[in-house]
Amino acid sequence: MVNIVEKQNEPFQPLLDYDAPSVLRRYLDEHDLGMQKKFGQNFLINGDARKRLVQALELPSGATVWEVGPGLGSMTVELIRQGAFVKAFEIDRGFARALHELIPVPSAFTLIEGDVLKTWPHEAEKEQAEGRLSHYFLGNLPYNIAATLLADFIEKGRYFKRLVVTIQKEVAQRMIAKPGTKDYSSFTVLCNSVYTIKPLMVLKGPSFYPVPNVDSQAVVMDQRSDRDPMAEKPLFRSMVRNLFSSRRKNLKNNLLSFLSGRYSSLGKDLASLAETAITEAGLSSHQRAEELDLEAFIRLASKVESLVCQ
Repeated sequence: MVNIVEKQNEPFQPLLDYDAPSVLRRYLDEHDLGMQKKFGQNFLINGDARKRLVQALELPSGATVWEVGPGLGSMTVELIRQGAFVKAFEIDRGFARALHELIPVPSAFTLIEGDVLKTWPHEAEKEQAEGRLSHYFLGNLPYNIAATLLADFIEKGRYFKRLVVTIQKEVAQRMIAKPGTKDYSSFTVLCNSVYTIKPLMVLKGPSFYPVPNVDSQAVVMDQRSDRDPMAEKPLFRSMVRNLFSSRRKNLKNNLLSFLSGRYSSLGKDLASLAETAITEAGLSSHQRAEELDLEAFIRLASKVESLVCQ
């Protein structure tokens, strides 16, 4: 039987003790549910951490939140208790069935079943058409899709006002890395082009069930107010990826490679164009991509675009 948690004066009472691995294990056994490693499933059993993650969203009353990886609904419950409407994406069919039982509040909970990488674009289009975009995102993201999903949101223009995500610590380090460090990458530049990113807390293995082999890091991502990502030069993101593709090559060689693959039919002297763009952006041909900050990439993309269009 499901363990009912007795709590007074709360609008929604969870049907499981999400802090107790024995209760979760019993529920999984009774419902013939298994943890699938390929989906990166680990339940956050630290109740204080769950509350802190939700509080970090700073949700206004009645906000709608996208949640990825709800599992058995521990974070979902916390969101609903804070007055949020939750749109959850769950790939595991067994967990999806369980969520309908454990979150019996259809007025506040919508479940989208399937791989979030495939289902989110349709959901975003539907929200856009209805004029009701969700501005908040919460996710204990599976390690194998975290970077891919966040990059996918940005590259396809699905921006949130605030995201609170729990990810593998190494992924978080890449997101907040500084120029010149080993973790600095095109992913760093991509994330920081849209969001300011701050670490929230480190979650050690025992905060989860089953216990993962790596530490997790929660980060808060706020959409930048100092720049409009929709106004980004069209070639900016593809250029950044290409400039990091061969880290040993200098800026001029990587930029020339990028231009040759993209603009070879223009009949321009691309080597000269690359040199001019770098110089006018206030950079040196001998620098490497990992030495450049966000503003340098923005200047360079702007110069390249203006020279190509001349």
